[in-house]
Amino acid sequence: MATVALKAPEAEKISKLQSAVAGLNQISEKEKEGFINLVARYLSGEAQYIDWNKIQTPTTEVVVPYDGLAPSPDDISETKKLLDKLVVLKLNGGLGTTMGCTGPKSVIEVRNGLTFLDLIVIQIESLNSKYGCNVPLLLMNSFNTHDDTFKIVEKYSKSNVEIHTFNQSQYPRLVVEDFMPLPCKGQTGKDGWYPPGHGDIFSSLVNSGKLDALLAKGKEYVFIANSDNLGAIVDLKILNHLIENKNEYCMEVTPKTLADVKGGTLISYEGRVQLLEIAQVPDEHVSEFKSIEKFKIFNTNNLWVNLKAIKRLVEAEALKMEIIPNPKEVDGVKVLQLETAAGAAIRFFDHAIGINVPRSRFLPVKATSDLLLVQSDLYTLSDDGFVIRNEARSNPSNPTIELGPEFKKVGNFLSRFKAIPSIIELDSLKVTGDVWFGAGITLKGNVTIAAKSGEQLEIPDGVVLENKVINGPEDI
Repeated sequence: MATVALKAPEAEKISKLQSAVAGLNQISEKEKEGFINLVARYLSGEAQYIDWNKIQTPTTEVVVPYDGLAPSPDDISETKKLLDKLVVLKLNGGLGTTMGCTGPKSVIEVRNGLTFLDLIVIQIESLNSKYGCNVPLLLMNSFNTHDDTFKIVEKYSKSNVEIHTFNQSQYPRLVVEDFMPLPCKGQTGKDGWYPPGHGDIFSSLVNSGKLDALLAKGKEYVFIANSDNLGAIVDLKILNHLIENKNEYCMEVTPKTLADVKGGTLISYEGRVQLLEIAQVPDEHVSEFKSIEKFKIFNTNNLWVNLKAIKRLVEAEALKMEIIPNPKEVDGVKVLQLETAAGAAIRFFDHAIGINVPRSRFLPVKATSDLLLVQSDLYTLSDDGFVIRNEARSNPSNPTIELGPEFKKVGNFLSRFKAIPSIIELDSLKVTGDVWFGAGITLKGNVTIAAKSGEQLEIPDGVVLENKVINGPEDI
């Protein structure tokens, strides 16, 4: 275990914590070690302070424009060689609870009755069929999603995609009052534990044995993305560029809009490329960080990483990503979760770069308002599982959509729309109150629909609403 310099009171806390954690038989020795290490680093106060004056805007060598990438090879056998070096890994630890679903978020239906996971499998199936390659799919689950995912993937047993699952670490929540693990206080169920963020991916790949197995098969790169990002598809131009230039790490970034002002951005700092998150920004510079003028790009969390480099850095205990403290409350007890983010690892890899990709590679579904976008005529679904934006829309950005709490859960959302309206010419939609939509509706420009308190408002079949504010049937 890496040693961390601690003052006496903190060293005593760690000593007590080690004794307590030793008795937790639900987790492995590696997990216990990783957890203690994380807490020791947190207590040492080794937080990365950013000297604002040293921040530099990355050059185009560091953040490469996507248009400047060489085309991928035309030759099918050359493309097969490229793809045979690749593994696709989807972060599958999240539950669909914010959208009112139980189980893994990746099994929410997105379009035409197909789930996120169905689309991911179809995409890789078509690659493997077209090029005769073997790109495997790895799913990194958390203890929350493991059992369900294990059952769900059985339905793909006849596909030509090798699917592997593994669990990220499981760490005990810390009781703030005395820095003891919550499971030692009698909280033995799932609430006593947490998955420590996706920065844990690198050590979990190694600890699970998956990394060595992939290297033994000649795999060189892993493409990591959130399972709910419909734009995160395999890109041969990016893969080709990384192999040609021996880049150990690549973060896809995309131009910031006002909706993304809190997203992390890439900077050049003391000669290395680094992720700058809003939590690291001194208070007096937060508005500057959020401006689109100075920081023009943000992290999509689509990452490409060299597998041998992961092994080297994990074994050297060199991946000391910034710690994100996440305070929570469980049954009235204040607890702390210490987490890390995979994007923050960029500064530890050699020849790390960003690639400034088109916005189409960032299409996350975080709420039912996003589901409305991807289920509408703004997108179509291709046979090979790609969600493609309708060229009939001239505006490069998507409409902004705000749906009230009545639409928050997927079940409620679906029941309130007889059919999803046409939104190709929509700029913004805001819906509040008890609103129900008929079929064949077209929305254009800026539309606000607000049902009066205690009243139900039905938008009838076939209406066209353009630049309207609607509070009752008389406004339609």
